[in-house]
Amino acid sequence: MGARRWIIHLDLDAFYASVETLDDPRLKGLPVIIGGAVPRSVVSTCSYEARARGVRSGMPSLEAKRLCPEGVFMPVRMWRYQEISQRVMAIFRRYTPLVEPLALDEAFLDVTGSIRLFGPAEAIAVLIRREVREETGLTISAGVSTLKHLAKIASGHRKPDGLTVIGEGQELAFLRPLDIGKLWGVGRVTEKALRSMGLGTIGDLADLPEKYVQARLGRNGHHLWLLANGVDERPVEPSREAKSIGNEETFAVDLEGPEDVSRELLALAVRVSARLREEKLVALTVTVKARDSGFKTVTRSRTVREPIWQHVQLHRLALELFPSERKGPWRLLGISASSLWPAREPWGPANLFEAAGLRAPTFDPKLSAAMDDINRRFGADRLKPATLLESPGRGAGRGRPPGGPGEGQGPGPG
Repeated sequence: MGARRWIIHLDLDAFYASVETLDDPRLKGLPVIIGGAVPRSVVSTCSYEARARGVRSGMPSLEAKRLCPEGVFMPVRMWRYQEISQRVMAIFRRYTPLVEPLALDEAFLDVTGSIRLFGPAEAIAVLIRREVREETGLTISAGVSTLKHLAKIASGHRKPDGLTVIGEGQELAFLRPLDIGKLWGVGRVTEKALRSMGLGTIGDLADLPEKYVQARLGRNGHHLWLLANGVDERPVEPSREAKSIGNEETFAVDLEGPEDVSRELLALAVRVSARLREEKLVALTVTVKARDSGFKTVTRSRTVREPIWQHVQLHRLALELFPSERKGPWRLLGISASSLWPAREPWGPANLFEAAGLRAPTFDPKLSAAMDDINRRFGADRLKPATLLESPGRGAGRGRPPGGPGEGQGPGPG
């Protein structure tokens, strides 16, 4: 089996929970549970301490509380996870342009063309893991292989904070003894079907006749049989250009008044505008999403003729689009920017809002650049509009232990 490429799969360890612990070190060592902070909710993910008590992703929060009554339940802060994810993906792209994100916390890298510059694939994985730890404070596990699916399996082999290298010629020796459920692409339903066929390991599947597996499982059976036999020709596919840039937030305590709604829309606008500037893009379409306490969702959009890139613009349009005729209360708000175009320097014309029939906002582009630079250096939200400094729905009540580890959880937005 000749190696034509080297692939690394990188996976941040317990990502959401690790970010919460990074932001509040008092949570270290505690069973942190993300996404189960409100009634009828489900667990998004959790720390390894919570997993040891039986808590799993997708589990109803009531069941998680039964299994882990001492758990610290936290709302989802997607904007924060997206911010950290962007920083981590930027580290990946220092070593190769061939980066295929699978989610906020994991990606494939094809480093075949980077070996001359940075050394063997294993050495590249070591460098990346070190830089992620030094620059974000998070740990990340890596799998290195000549096969895409095997790199994915290998990254989870020594979690957390692990590195597993499957050398050329060692692929089948590593793969065959593994439990059949470890094969990438085998979900719960498929695993049940494979076990009903008497299969316990990946090697058991590899030893069956290909036609028999395909007859039992259809086209997916053929694909899984190839993977079990160490055949995976799929390339790493770099992410396409973003079709939209957005941010949304689900609140543990529903928003009631227009002032709270305006404040949260401003916070979302700040994040989206920062991402537009980071990607050197402007937008022509703004969309606002609002979901009330009865889970009814309203989405409204507007397209303008002049480019949008500043938070004052996004906020002004968002307020225009918001369904103020509805009473709420509101459990989710979101803003997205689409119809994206490369930005020209300097950033945008002066009459950015005239096409929308609004008074042109005044906000110095140099101030935007300074805000972005400070927040990149010292962390998100270090510098922000004064309106957000004393937001009653943010910051103070985010489910953290107020007096020390494990001393209760205050409500707040996710």
